[in-house]
Amino acid sequence: MSNVSSDSVLPVPPGSASSPPPGQDPTAPSGTHAKGPNGTGAAATPTADEKLSAAAPADAPVSDSAEPKTTTLETGASTSAADTAPLGASEVTTADTTNVDGGQVTTADAGPTDAGAIASGQSATARKTPVRRARPSRPSRRSRDAAGAASIEGTATEASAGAANTTAANTTAANTTAVNTDAAAGGTDSAPATANAAATETDATVVKANDAVVDANDAVVDANDAVVDANDAVVDANDAVVDAGGAVVDAEGAAVKANDAAVEADGAAVDGAAVDADDVAVGAGSGTRTGEKSDGDAEGERDGKDSEPADPFGAFAPEPEFVPGKVGRITRTGGSVAARLLVHEWTIVAIASVLLAVIMTWPAALHPATTIPQDIWDPTLQAWQMSWAGHILTTDPLQLWHANAFYPDQYSYAFSDTLLGYAPAGMIGSGPEAAIVRYNFVFIFIFAFAFFGAYALVRQLGAGRTGAAVAGAAFAYAPWRLGQAGHLHVLSIGGIALSLAMLARGHGFSLTKGYEPDKRRWGWVVGGWLVAAWQISLGFGIGMPFAYALLIIVLVTAILWLFRQIFRWGERRPFGWKLFFANLGGGLIFAAVSGMMAYPYLQVLQLHKEAKRDEGIISLFSPPLKGFFISPPESWLWGDAYASARSTLGWAPEMALLPGFFLYGLAFAGLFVSVWRLKHRIYLGLGVVLTTMLAMGSNGPGHGDYGYMALYRVLPGFEGIRTSGRLMVWVTLFLALLAAGAVSAFADRAVELFADQTQSDVGTRAGVWRLVTLIPLVLVLAEGMHKPGPNPEVPVSPVAMSTLQAPLMVLPTHELLDMNVMLWSTDGFPKMVNGGSGFTPDDQQIMRLNMQQFPDEATVGQLRELKIHTVVVLRDRAQGGEYAKSIDAPIDGLGISRTEQGNVILYKIDG
Repeated sequence: MSNVSSDSVLPVPPGSASSPPPGQDPTAPSGTHAKGPNGTGAAATPTADEKLSAAAPADAPVSDSAEPKTTTLETGASTSAADTAPLGASEVTTADTTNVDGGQVTTADAGPTDAGAIASGQSATARKTPVRRARPSRPSRRSRDAAGAASIEGTATEASAGAANTTAANTTAANTTAVNTDAAAGGTDSAPATANAAATETDATVVKANDAVVDANDAVVDANDAVVDANDAVVDANDAVVDAGGAVVDAEGAAVKANDAAVEADGAAVDGAAVDADDVAVGAGSGTRTGEKSDGDAEGERDGKDSEPADPFGAFAPEPEFVPGKVGRITRTGGSVAARLLVHEWTIVAIASVLLAVIMTWPAALHPATTIPQDIWDPTLQAWQMSWAGHILTTDPLQLWHANAFYPDQYSYAFSDTLLGYAPAGMIGSGPEAAIVRYNFVFIFIFAFAFFGAYALVRQLGAGRTGAAVAGAAFAYAPWRLGQAGHLHVLSIGGIALSLAMLARGHGFSLTKGYEPDKRRWGWVVGGWLVAAWQISLGFGIGMPFAYALLIIVLVTAILWLFRQIFRWGERRPFGWKLFFANLGGGLIFAAVSGMMAYPYLQVLQLHKEAKRDEGIISLFSPPLKGFFISPPESWLWGDAYASARSTLGWAPEMALLPGFFLYGLAFAGLFVSVWRLKHRIYLGLGVVLTTMLAMGSNGPGHGDYGYMALYRVLPGFEGIRTSGRLMVWVTLFLALLAAGAVSAFADRAVELFADQTQSDVGTRAGVWRLVTLIPLVLVLAEGMHKPGPNPEVPVSPVAMSTLQAPLMVLPTHELLDMNVMLWSTDGFPKMVNGGSGFTPDDQQIMRLNMQQFPDEATVGQLRELKIHTVVVLRDRAQGGEYAKSIDAPIDGLGISRTEQGNVILYKIDG
């Protein structure tokens, strides 16, 4: 017979062979009988009140020590370790256990046990304090079900074993009573007189023994019922544990709630196993009578009620875990990514840039199909340029540079900046109306893109959001740009700032932190070079200086890096092969695009000497220093105030170059208060001075000999730029960077002033003062607003150009009038003599002069020589002008025909 461990004590009924009778020393040898109160060997049967008093003493102490204190009882059968093995992973918290020992109640503090121990007949009342479980790995549903079934079978087996042990114990008790009866009967040999009395007492004892057996049988029945209840509780506990384990994986808070539910279920199982027998509870797990609860039971019940789930059925039938399918996972992941993108800083800035552009360029978006910003001349030319690029690249790409205008000249598409980069937009739609709509949307886009590009650059360099917004506003809406509203190629500067931002990001460079090798990203480098290549494709008026600026940046950066590598041995500044090849590949792409763009322009210079800008043209358009403080007439804030000052300028549209007085003030403050380091402020200040001198052209120091004119004479490409004022882009950019540094410092200081505030108003106060720092942004935008008023309506084509036999010529012809004709020619793109651009080819000028005599024999002969088949005369434009003769001059003998269609007069030139 093996002793049961203190952690798995099985209480047995009093009077069993393994339990010492009342009054006997527990340490006495087995079989020794203690005399009862009446002097006999049998113990007196306690009354119901005595049993009740002994079973639940009011002052029963409860031990809180870590080591259990119980009375070891021997049962009629050995209990192996397997009988008390924990079931699954469902531990029961520390419990108070009450053991019945011969009518005496011994309160024990049982150690951690489990549902399996409860099923074996152990008593444990759950405490409130839950045990935090280790985070389990969640098994599959099928494996959990199999484990639950196995656990239930094991529990049932243990319960059966417990019931058998109890029955054996009761049988032993009956045998013991019989032995005592035999001993009493033996006494009759010595005294016949007492034999009858002994027999009578024996009969009474037998009756009592039979009653005890009946009571034991009743207790066994009750114990079996308690075992069934315990098994049910174990199953519920296992389900609760499985659900709790899954909840732990999903969320820590859900795990705690699940553990509380499991503890409550175990406590309920113990309470439900209370024995209704007189003084014994075999295997039910409770040492109190039915309806009575120990202090620990009551406390557990109260705490269990506090943690009871809102849905009681959730502990028995938990909602199955939802496992999304493939489509659901993709949708959920996509939704999460989309949500993050929508609230990302760059998404917000992009949307804000577009909305701001719509407001600042209003009413460009109001009537995009019939009106056009600024005037009806250069904008219509540029609308044709975008349309031509989109059309020819989808039909005959090899003829890209040989446009339908300026017939019969070659490379006519390169007579001015091409805006080739907008060719994808030109592929959408066809005809004059689509060309106007396209132009208006691109016009809005370039302001938004300039704002976004400058914002990105300043943020990459290390300034705050407010400073970046001020820089973006200054770069996109500087007052001087209002005077260039008809020059889309001059306004398209967003790629400059954005490419610099991407290159800086790819190289891990910022002004505030310098070079950070761990932030190098070769993808950003490639992207920066691609954006730069796109920028150069818009035209050389802005692109050529940008190309040289990039070259200077590359050379200076390489020299400084090599210097530090050679002369500063302790300073490690890795570059990496990935970054090297990214720059090499990106630079080659940029060079290839630049070369492709340069080739047709070089051909134009060879074929048309008049296309070269001589120093006289440069001097004519060079702005004086005062021009940098004079606003163009389109400015809402300063336009009228500077009307008289503009009259002193030689060519106001190219000389009124005010970047903004508020911008000047912020940039000046940025020299002294800034987030940039002092040396960077000095560099930016020098950049402002240097670019201003270059932008002055021949009006710079030494009549430009120490500035722009030196570049014009030495560097290829500058001879094709008509005005040095285009460099105002760089003046504005340097001023914007200085201003951004100052505003960012102001914004940071505003927050620091209230950083020592407490309570909940700290964020509010700081937020309010951040809003105050937006005042510079409002002021800069106010300077960039144009005068309100409707945009001019675009002239409608008087005839369907696609129905005419080409080549053709439209009269009257003039540089500006021909720009409208070029727009009309987007209907079919017929070849025509008409065309307007940055210069006038000599052969076209001769043709214009000759056609003032049309129709006559000389002009008709010239037309036949050029194989021109149709001449279109616009009556309303020709009347009273140099081409008035073409309206009704006689045509007899010329071999041509004339028809009139309203305002249009058509001449057919026979071959």
